[in-house]
Formats: sequence, C-alpha cells, structure tokens
Amino acid sequence: MKSTARRQSYGAKGAPYAFLVPATVLFALFFALPIGYALWLSFRKVRVSGLGLGSGARREVWAGLENYTDALSDSELLHGALRVLGYGCIVVPVMLGLALLFALMLDSEKVRLAPVTRLAIFLPYAVPGVVAALLWGFLYLPDVSPFYFVLDRLGMPQPDLLDGGPLYLALSNIAVWGGTGFNMIVIYTSLQAIPAEVYEAAKLDGATPLQIALRIKIPMVAPSLVLTFFFSIIATLQVYNEPTTLKPLTNSVSTTWSPLMKVYRDAFGEGDIYGAAAQAVIIAFATLLLSFGFLRAANRRQKQEAAR
Repeated sequence: MKSTARRQSYGAKGAPYAFLVPATVLFALFFALPIGYALWLSFRKVRVSGLGLGSGARREVWAGLENYTDALSDSELLHGALRVLGYGCIVVPVMLGLALLFALMLDSEKVRLAPVTRLAIFLPYAVPGVVAALLWGFLYLPDVSPFYFVLDRLGMPQPDLLDGGPLYLALSNIAVWGGTGFNMIVIYTSLQAIPAEVYEAAKLDGATPLQIALRIKIPMVAPSLVLTFFFSIIATLQVYNEPTTLKPLTNSVSTTWSPLMKVYRDAFGEGDIYGAAAQAVIIAFATLLLSFGFLRAANRRQKQEAAR
C-alpha cells in the first residue's frame, strides 16, 4: 500500500513536467537551437587559400567580432534601418490611434451592430501578410487599379504610390490595414473589463461621454496600449513581407530596403551566411533593447502615477 501511494505521489508530482516536455522540446529545436547556431555562425568566416580550388582551399575559421564590425559599418544596413524608422513613425501611431478610436466607438452605448462591425474591423488581420501586400500592390498599379481608372475619368491627378515618398505611405497602409483589427480587439477587451459602476459614478457626477472616454477609459486601458505598442515595435522592426512582395512591382524597393531583406540577400543571394548571421543578431539585440527599454519606462511611469 505504501509503495502504491508513493508511486501515485511521484506520478502526481511529475505530471506537470511531463506536460511541459513537448513544448520544451519544440522550443529547443525551433527557437533556442537556431538562435544558438546563428550566434555560432556570427563568429565564424570562410578563409580562402590560393584560388579557392581543391580540397582544403576553403576553411571555416574563427572570426571574432569581425562580422559585427563589418555589419555596423555597412551603409546599406544603416540606410535600411533609417527607412524602417521612417516607416514605423507612420505605422505605429496611425495603427494604434485607429485601434483605440474603433475600440472606444464599439464600447459606446449608442453603437449599432457591434458584433458585425467588430468582425469587419478584425477581418483584415486574418488575411496573410503576403496576400494583403499582393492585393494592395495591384491596387497601387495604374494599369490595373480601379482607383486610378476612377481618377482618370474624373480628370484628377494620379499619384504614383510606388515611387519616392508615397512608397512609405503605400507600405504603411498595408500594415495599418492588417494590424488595426488585432490591436482594436486587445483594447476593446480591456474596455469590457472595466466595471459598469465606474461609468455610472461618472455619469452621476455629470461627465459627458467624451470626458468618460478621455479621463476614465483611456487611462484604465493604458496597460493594453503599452502591450499593443510593444507588439507594434517588434513587428515594425521585423518588416519584410510588404516590401518584398511589392519589389517586383516597382524599382523603388531594393533588395536591402529593410534590414531583414538585406540579411536574406546576403545569406541566400550572396552566400555570406556568416555576415548575415551577425546582422540578424544585431537586429534581434536592437529589437530587444528598444522593446524592453520601452517596457521599463512604461512600468516606471505607472509606478510613479500609483505612488501619487
């Protein structure tokens, strides 16, 4: 009896760890191992002896920080980062602003057909990024776009959205169209969690719907806004699908338009997997630094406001 009870006790204690095994194995194989391999490659390079012909002419050797210094001094990587910065300055505030506006509108008592409207706003998020970029890409082409046909019939100017400055607006529009719905759902869920008694007390004090939105709803969903901003920063720094998909449609998008596009070109176009690995590590480190720096600043501000 004691041995049976002991086995049952061990089984009960070990059950949680058994459930963790599949997730741990998948995490190790498809996340931790690739990261470790990329770090290893970033400190290696190929040394070519003579003409590079014959066995032993090309050897993988230790490179130290050489790949990192080359990446940090690469003007193409820097220019790509600046382009992504400009892209993010458009995408993040517009997307989060629209998400907050839609969430507040759906949370209003006067809204009609809220489930249908909520689904319509969220639906673009379900469209894969490549498909969305292709759809919008053809809408940007003057020869096939119905918008350009209408503008031509009305005798209005037809801007080229795939060249120069408007290209940033075209790319940003795709990201905003696809990401607003997800952020709206996150904020709307937070609004639904606010107790109704808070609104009733505000109404008894004579607060208008606008005052309730500005002074009660927005401050109380601040954690959700921080979370969506955090996700938006990560998505912006990792932009790849939109410019890559639009590249065949315009000459304004180069193979190094974004840092991730340059990593792909160097690794699979030029065969420099070692330099590309160093660039990928730098991008990952920059993403973590910016994201956690923002989270730390946001948490510090919340603690200061709570102390008041």
